[in-house]
Amino acid sequence: MKYLHTMVRVRDLDASLDFYCNKLGLVEVRRYDNDAGRFTLVFLSAPDDAKEVADNPLDQGALLELTYNWDDEEYAGGRNFGHLAYRVENIYDLCQRLLDAGVTINRPPRDGHMAFVRSPDGISIELLQAGNSLPPAEPWASMENTGSW
Repeated sequence: MKYLHTMVRVRDLDASLDFYCNKLGLVEVRRYDNDAGRFTLVFLSAPDDAKEVADNPLDQGALLELTYNWDDEEYAGGRNFGHLAYRVENIYDLCQRLLDAGVTINRPPRDGHMAFVRSPDGISIELLQAGNSLPPAEPWASMENTGSW
């Protein structure tokens, strides 16, 4: 058994791509528009996985699939899950870049190890420091939680 992807439904594809690609740093690796079914699938990869995805089209590793249904639809109960998680090289640098781009840091990386943010559709995203935790640093060490994650 091999993990393939996580699918999340998004209401605004442009806002979601701006968040996941421009702000979080994922890379679009494949897109599929289905006119008959009236939906678009966009597959995203972490940058460190993008070369593997390009080199192995039949074995694409862990991907995030954004599903955009062209007709307006509310997504309610029964479509929930915990969170997406990504290992990052420097949690402080990424959180600062996200904050500068207008993203709320719901759970700041006070411990130098873990933070949480949310996508425009409310998907909780866990960011985990690669290797050992970074030493506590401001402004993160004293920053309060915002909202929920």
